[in-house]
Amino acid sequence: MVSRRHLLAAAATGVAATAAGGMRRAHAARTLRLGHIFAADSHLAAGATAFAEEVARRTGGRIQIQQFPNAVLGGDVELVKAVQLGTVDFAFITGVGLPSIVPETDVVHIPFLFRNLAHAHAVLDGELGVEFGRLLAAKGVTALAWGENGLRHVTNSRLPIATPGDFKGLRIRVPQSEVMRIGFEAFGATASQLAFPLLFDALKTGKFDGEENPIAVIRASRFDQVQRFLSLTGHVYDPAVLAASPDTLEELSPEDRTILAEAARTGARVSREAAGAADASGVAALRQAGMQVVDGIDRAAFGRALAAVMPEFEKRFGRDRIERIRRVA
Repeated sequence: MVSRRHLLAAAATGVAATAAGGMRRAHAARTLRLGHIFAADSHLAAGATAFAEEVARRTGGRIQIQQFPNAVLGGDVELVKAVQLGTVDFAFITGVGLPSIVPETDVVHIPFLFRNLAHAHAVLDGELGVEFGRLLAAKGVTALAWGENGLRHVTNSRLPIATPGDFKGLRIRVPQSEVMRIGFEAFGATASQLAFPLLFDALKTGKFDGEENPIAVIRASRFDQVQRFLSLTGHVYDPAVLAASPDTLEELSPEDRTILAEAARTGARVSREAAGAADASGVAALRQAGMQVVDGIDRAAFGRALAAVMPEFEKRFGRDRIERIRRVA
């Protein structure tokens, strides 16, 4: 199959010359680009670095992966589109970027769907992760491995949050996930979507009272500078997918594609480990930075608040899919 980039070249040089050039490039030294939205010391950066190092080691330096952190190449939704178009070779995309092309993936953002991290890992490493991979492939994105953004927690600048009633009147930023918006409005908040690169300034200026993200993101993004309260809600698990452009993969040899797939699994595992380590140390660091931490929330009350919108979630994703996720051991 000739890639879209090869088709553009063929207009000038002819299909035969392009195909020959593609074969030569399969074994030539090259640098490929990888984008993600977080800082260079984040958990996604740790996973991306492990991926890049493994690729370089196994190809003898013939393939180099250059990282572009801090949303230099765009936010999650923009990165998804760039991978589809082949203008970015790889991206470590958080789960909230995926519903823009595969709405079914938004099911993982139903609040309190997962019991804990082990449950979430088992779901993404199992049948659902495979299903999501097929759906992404049909949209022009190759899912190499499932890593981790993490369990999401709530911060705000106004009051400690322990029950749904505490959200009343609060303006909460949510990512580009309609499911999360519906969930927070069920809790009583005014929830609006905003791309992550714009979030710090929106909190600083008071456009939003609060937001929600994994501990690693809250700390790496310095949200403690603009938020006073941290509630350890763990309300949503957000995966991250190490994704590749099919155009890029087509230009590589089968051996190199195998190396990339195996290296991606290493990077995904490291992202999970880094996210877990950041959670373990991050709460204490945020407390020391001056945040007031609420570590006991009323999960039963949140469950009751969600009851009114569960029919909407079941209509979107199917009751069977939701129940299959809940039954995973």
